[in-house]
Amino acid sequence: MTLMLKPATNEQAFLKCGILGFAGSGKSYTASQIALGLHKFIDSKKPVSYLDTETGSDFVLPLFNKAKIKLLTAKSRAFVDLLDVSRQAEVESDILIVDSVSHFWTDLMASFQKKRNLDRLLFQHWGPIKQEWRAFTDFYVNSKLHIIVCGRAGWEYDFQEDSEGVKELIKTGTRMKTEGEMAYEPSLLLEMEKVRTGEGKIGQTFVNRCWVLKDRFDAINSKHFDKPTFKDFLPHIELLNIGGKHFGVDTVSDSTGLFDSRESRSDEYKKVKIFLDEIQNELVLKWPSQGTSDKKMKIETLRSVFGTGSWTAIESMKSDKLEEGLKKIKLIQVVPKEEVSNA
Repeated sequence: MTLMLKPATNEQAFLKCGILGFAGSGKSYTASQIALGLHKFIDSKKPVSYLDTETGSDFVLPLFNKAKIKLLTAKSRAFVDLLDVSRQAEVESDILIVDSVSHFWTDLMASFQKKRNLDRLLFQHWGPIKQEWRAFTDFYVNSKLHIIVCGRAGWEYDFQEDSEGVKELIKTGTRMKTEGEMAYEPSLLLEMEKVRTGEGKIGQTFVNRCWVLKDRFDAINSKHFDKPTFKDFLPHIELLNIGGKHFGVDTVSDSTGLFDSRESRSDEYKKVKIFLDEIQNELVLKWPSQGTSDKKMKIETLRSVFGTGSWTAIESMKSDKLEEGLKKIKLIQVVPKEEVSNA
């Protein structure tokens, strides 16, 4: 099936949110606030699902009880359960919280090592691991389900050279502790941090601050909120096509057809070139002169065999058609000029 361009419409009907942060920054609480507000905003009649890897659901349960919203939970760190529970949530709920997605990535790597009896992962191992992880990211993007994934934050490092030419490893930023490309999937990506605000009566005081790292609608991009609530993220959510058609990206179609019959595009190019050379050689063998009569026979033969006398058009044909044409040309019997004149 050929992919056709069509007039653009908003086909993002579900919130795909990611939240990263260090311990105590408020990831689980903020995810719950978003889920509770979204549940009311879309007038959902279904329970919220919570896939829990670190008991966070136990501590936010009072929030759901107070709002009189049923909370379904599953507790596991196995990647296979991430897929199964996510698919179940698409049926049972309108909203899913995954907290923390970092544990599922850790399990996937550890399970691969255990299965292959490896001491450590090498470059060649990442391909199959990432391929398995893509099963979740494909579901995440395309599912008809509002999904909020929480992930642990980790530091990014790089080398910086000082004035004396000495390279020093320094922190350059933060990232979610999961597969490297996961941060590209959410349409709304948030980072939580615990900020010191001063001295209180019983010690230092803190506030949970949320930074909007990515908002694809650019409604709240780069803004930050202290003690964030659902209303802070409403400008992004209101721009979703909620209740309408949802389509993420085609993850079924691929280019395996290029390698049918164990041939790559490079192999096809080589075969085309060989058949073109053989066709030219065969024509020269049958009509070797540069005279008008032989030139005319060559053109008429090409038209008869390929439907065109244009060599440029023939060069663009596939190898199987050229091979078939070459066989036909070889079968043509040419009467020597001496026999024609004697007759």
